[in-house]
Formats: sequence, structure tokens, C-alpha cells
Amino acid sequence: MRNNKVVDRKLLLKRVFSRSKLFQIGKVLGVPYFINFHSEWDMDYDRAAFEIASNISDVQLEKVFSNYEPRGWEVFRGQYYTFENGKFRLEGYWKTIQAAIAQTKKKFGKNCIAVLKCLVNSGKGCSLKEVRQNLPESTDPSPILSDLEKLKVIVTSYRSKDFQEWTVLEETSPIIQLELGLAPREARKAAFVADIPAKADPIDEERQIVGEMDGELDDYLNDLFKYRVDETVKFGKSFSISRLAGYLKDLFGPILYFDSLLSITQQYGLADVEIVHSEGRTGMRTGWNLSLFGEPGTGKSFSVRDMILGKLDAKIPPHGIPGRNRYAGGMTPARFIRIGQAYSGRVFNFIIPEFNDWFKYKGMVEPLKLAMERGEIKYETHREVIGPYRFHSFFSVNYNVAAFGRGYELTIHDPNFNAIEDRMLCRLHRLTKQRFVEIAESQMRLVFGEIDIEEGAQQIRDHLSLVYAAETKHPLAQGKFSPKPVMLTPKAQEMLMRARKAILEEIPRKVVRFSARLEDRAIRFACAASLLSYFQSDLDFIPVSEAALKYAIQLYVEEASVRSQEEFVPESVLGKLALG
Repeated sequence: MRNNKVVDRKLLLKRVFSRSKLFQIGKVLGVPYFINFHSEWDMDYDRAAFEIASNISDVQLEKVFSNYEPRGWEVFRGQYYTFENGKFRLEGYWKTIQAAIAQTKKKFGKNCIAVLKCLVNSGKGCSLKEVRQNLPESTDPSPILSDLEKLKVIVTSYRSKDFQEWTVLEETSPIIQLELGLAPREARKAAFVADIPAKADPIDEERQIVGEMDGELDDYLNDLFKYRVDETVKFGKSFSISRLAGYLKDLFGPILYFDSLLSITQQYGLADVEIVHSEGRTGMRTGWNLSLFGEPGTGKSFSVRDMILGKLDAKIPPHGIPGRNRYAGGMTPARFIRIGQAYSGRVFNFIIPEFNDWFKYKGMVEPLKLAMERGEIKYETHREVIGPYRFHSFFSVNYNVAAFGRGYELTIHDPNFNAIEDRMLCRLHRLTKQRFVEIAESQMRLVFGEIDIEEGAQQIRDHLSLVYAAETKHPLAQGKFSPKPVMLTPKAQEMLMRARKAILEEIPRKVVRFSARLEDRAIRFACAASLLSYFQSDLDFIPVSEAALKYAIQLYVEEASVRSQEEFVPESVLGKLALG
């Protein structure tokens, strides 16, 4: 009985809770399987449900349903548990199904058995036409299907104006097969798999993960539009890149805040909004890749991973878009190139904690370059050919280099780093005394509960998700909010030209050690940062804000200094531009 209950629990948990909810549940309950996982995307979804199901009692299961909101529209009719109309019961449904089948068999005889066999053997949805093929020519299955659905033996799996499909729920298949006279042991074995699943095709596995991420976003937006949309719009009326910077400075100090500012701004850019000017299109969009490089222990992972995905153990809630960040910790570059096909035509963000490790694999540099350029990837081994396919997603990565006091000197001797520096917005991390103090103080404040970022994180995540939904034409946003392009202004061109001139005047050599792509990244950052002002006007476009431009120029100047091996002091240039 215990094994059957575990299987029932596992199927129930997978049915009504998203991947991210299961991750939270497993962490909070202290289930051993979850100890070493930082993100829900590290875990196997099926295994996670099984591990929770194996480690909790019915009393704990009831508390899970009290503490975590399930998908209210789902239905579960198991041997020991029932979930229907948003309510969970510690009661099985099989006796009800047995009675319903007996009643329908008495009314329709062997035609009822034929209909149920068709649905059970299919393992998926069956249309009226498919069911009819299993009955005598003159028999209409419609009344049988109607009665079986009313009695809750079967459910509608798909319905449109002129088409409908029915199916048998996975958890009810064993009892239905038993009632049809099929071998019960084999029936249960086929329907309930309590063990870890066999290895599937990596691309199929990844497509399932993509589907789960889509579901996570839909669940979050459903909840947002149902309960918090008005207050989110009100919040957005005064929200801006300056307010985000102020929020982060209050939390982490005047140095650490900037990296989290970059990673959250990159999240707004994932909507990949078109950038225009007064004369028309620019051919640019707001998406960009982010790389924080430098010494380990300088807060890189905190900024690109913890702030975006959240870290339950440290009481850091997520700030990133739900279901649009694929954590790739522990993934090999070869696997990434293979599963990248599942993301063709879609825009996600890959969070990679140690990107430098990916370049140590033979033959990986070229396909990774193409991935960073959102290009067409094709990779051949002696066993298989991967692609060609076009990769449309972005990266947030850490690139560990022991810089110490020498700044950029070590990175320029790393040929692999050269592969990414012109394809990403890069930011140097050096463990200065001031950075060390801010990291240490932030850690202590988090440990002793002096930093409470839940409310701010929720407001920012809601705003980010709502802007994303509007700009990507999500079905829930259509008719309520419209996509708006970001418009470059003459002021933006003027500020970039002034910054370029001031930088070149400070460089003593004739040779420039950085490319013009730095300006491209600065523009994209400024436009992504301007999306924070989406709700501030009724215009059908979003003008680049002056505050966003100031942060973009700061990035441009500081990165130009680093790539020039610090031949000039960025504060000098920023002072001339009145941005110090």
C-alpha cells in the first residue's frame, strides 16, 4: 500500500504543482534530494516529485496544499487522493469510478467496453472519429462518451468549436483496465512508474523543460493579472532605472549594486524589443549577453544567478522573469549545443556559473561564438551531426580569471576570453578592499535578517513580467497592453559622441584596444533600461531615458578603460562628461 500511495502522491504533485513550486516545497521540507540544487532547473522534475512523495506523510501533504497554491484548474482522481475544483481531499476516487463504469456497462453493454478500451489503449486523446472506428458501423459513441464524462470516468483533453478529444487520466487507467478485465499488475505497471525514468533523448527532455518553463510563466502571469495588475501598473508609473539603482544601493552598497543592476536590466532586455529612431528602424533590439569576469568570490554568481533565480536558503527571492531563465550549472557545452535546438526561434536566458570551463572542451569555441552571436549552429562529431539550427537566446555568465591587482592583463592573454569580449557586455571584478567590505557586510546583514528584500523583489518581478508580457504580445496582455518600440533620441547620439571623444583624448597611444561594438552594447543597455519606464506615458513608443543613458555611458567608459589595460582613469572621463 505504501508504494501505491507514493506513486499516487508523485503523480498528484506533478499534476498540480509547477517545477518551481516543487523545488520550493522540496527545499523547505528538507528533502535530501534537493540539498545540492541551487535552481529548479538543476533537478529532474519526475525524480523531484518522486523524492517528495517518498519523504512526506498525508499530514504533511495537506500542509503542502495549504502553504503552496496549486494549479486550480487541474483534476486528479487517484486511488488515495482527489483534487478537483481547486480542492484537495485525502480520499481516493477509484470506488466511484468502479460504480460509474458498472452503471455505464449496464446501459451500453459491450459498446461501453469498446469505447473505454479504445481510450485506454490510445494513451492519448481520441476523437469521435477514432472512437467510432472501434464500434459497429451504425453505432454512435456520442452518448457513451457523454455519460462517461458526466460520471467522471474520462475527461475532455481538447476542445475547439468543431472538434473534441477525450482521454483517460493517468491515475485512473489501472482501475479502468481492471474493470475491463485486463491484467491488473501489468496495467498498474504501465500506468505508474515510481522509479527514476530511463534516459530519454536530450532534445525531447529539453523540449519538456521548455514546456514547463512556458507553464511557469503562464501560471505567474495568470496570478499577476488576477490579483496584482492594477498595483503593478501604479508601481510602474514611477519606476525607472534610477529607482532600481536606489533600491539596490540601499541593499548592497555603492559598488556591489551595479552588477545586480546589470543583470536585472538584462532581464528587461529579454523581451527583445525593437529599437527605432525618428526616421525608422535601426536593425537593433534590446537583448544582449552579460559576462562578469574576474576573481572568484567577488559576487559574480550572486548577481547573475541568486538575484535572478532566487536563493531560498539565503532568503533571497527571485527578481527575474519566471520561466525564462535556464540555469546551466553542471551542463557541459556539448550538451548545450545539442539541446540548443529546443530553443530555436525562442528567446530565453542561459545562466552559466563558470563559462570559462566551457571553452576547455575541444572544438567548442566556434559553436559557442555562434551561439553568442545568435547565429546558425552546426556541429559534427564522428557519431552525429547536430543542426544546423539558429540560436536566438542570450547568456548571463561568470568568467573566472585571477586578476588581482593586474586588472585586465591576465584576461588579454586568455585566447578563450577574447572569443567572448566583443560578443558580450563585460564587467571586470577585482576584489578591492571596498568590494570585500561590502560583500562581508551584505552577508552579515542577510544572516542576521537586517535585509528584507521580499516586498521590493515581488514588485520588481511583477513589473518586469508585466512589461515582458506586453512587449512579447502574451495572450493575457493582448487587449490590455500594447508592445512599444524603444526610440533613440538625438540626445543619445550626442552623449555617445561626447563620451567617445573624451575616451580617445585620454588614450596616449594611436592604437585603440577595444572595438566599436562597445557602443552597440551601450545603446542596447540604455534601451533595455528604458523599458523600466514603460508605464510612465501613453506614447506608442518609449524614448530612451536620460538616466538610462548616463548608466550606459558609465558602462562604456569603464569597459573602455579596462580593455585599454587601464591606460586612463574612468573617473577622469566621467568627470569631464559630468557623470562622475
